[in-house]
Amino acid sequence: PFRDQVFDFDATVVRKLRSAGAILVAKLSMIELAGGGGYSSASASLQGPSRCPYNLDHWAGGSSSGPGAAVPSALVGFAIGSETLGSIITPAAFSGVSGLRPTYGRVSRYGAMALSWTMDKLGPMCRSAIDCGLVLNAIAGRDPADPTSLDSSFAWWPPQQKKGKPLASKRIGVIQPDFSRGGDAEVASAYAAALEVLRGLGATLEETVFPDYPYGAIAVTLYSAEAASIFRPFIESGTVMELLNEPQKIGLIAALSIPAKDYLDAFRLRTEIQPALGKMFEKFDAIVAPSRNTPASRLDADLMGTPASRPATGTTPGAAPTTPSAEAQRPTTPPAPAPAPATAPS
Repeated sequence: PFRDQVFDFDATVVRKLRSAGAILVAKLSMIELAGGGGYSSASASLQGPSRCPYNLDHWAGGSSSGPGAAVPSALVGFAIGSETLGSIITPAAFSGVSGLRPTYGRVSRYGAMALSWTMDKLGPMCRSAIDCGLVLNAIAGRDPADPTSLDSSFAWWPPQQKKGKPLASKRIGVIQPDFSRGGDAEVASAYAAALEVLRGLGATLEETVFPDYPYGAIAVTLYSAEAASIFRPFIESGTVMELLNEPQKIGLIAALSIPAKDYLDAFRLRTEIQPALGKMFEKFDAIVAPSRNTPASRLDADLMGTPASRPATGTTPGAAPTTPSAEAQRPTTPPAPAPAPATAPS
């Protein structure tokens, strides 16, 4: 339904990249409406399914599917993805690239289609973690056009290589999922190998667990209710029926019926989660976890009938090469985010 929609202004992230010398060469495909409402197929995209470049029978991941395919194919030096609930992390894991999902508010969302006012994030997808840092350095920062952007500076440059054990003073908390339940043995091996690399660099590793909260239910309630509000005219007008994926249509329509009390309960629980997670970093410098516990899905997979929403990393034969990734960053803990005005799709 938005095939021919064009705006007469640039998103802040595009403007900042141009100022830093980057050249916009392409607009890449994605799952329609960034996957709002849920979707059952890799084909839920106007351009069709984006294929994992290492095996064209497998999906590049979503909802930032195009960046997941274009970056490891060396079609672009880097790309910008958007994430609400896994849309950078998943294609990064499925296609073997480095994806950086910034802290909420670290990068201005002005000019990006809103899916969830309090969860949307824009971040780089690159062929190395160093490249992710360089791109984030260019796009991060306060933006008067986005009232939820953080008023804090961010500056990073690749550190000078240290000899010996550069992580000798670092304590890392390790999240150890049960790969025997819905996971993949090769992904488990890749994760174990990644942990050994950290040990070899001198880090002290200690297994830990996240505070006990229903994270999935909270996140889905928040983003689904906000998506229903953002797309309410689109849904109530019937234009939603022009989307490609049937479960996505149903999911968006159903989201209009989420009770306000459920949304407010989820919002309240999130304010409890933030300091609880922050407390973990009183003990650890970083937390490491697999970004996915399964490899890239086949193009014909039913994404609602497979463990597509579980955390994981790695691959199986024929999919992307085994490139373990780690989410390891001492976060800033901003106050509970307040809703921001919807921004225009770009």
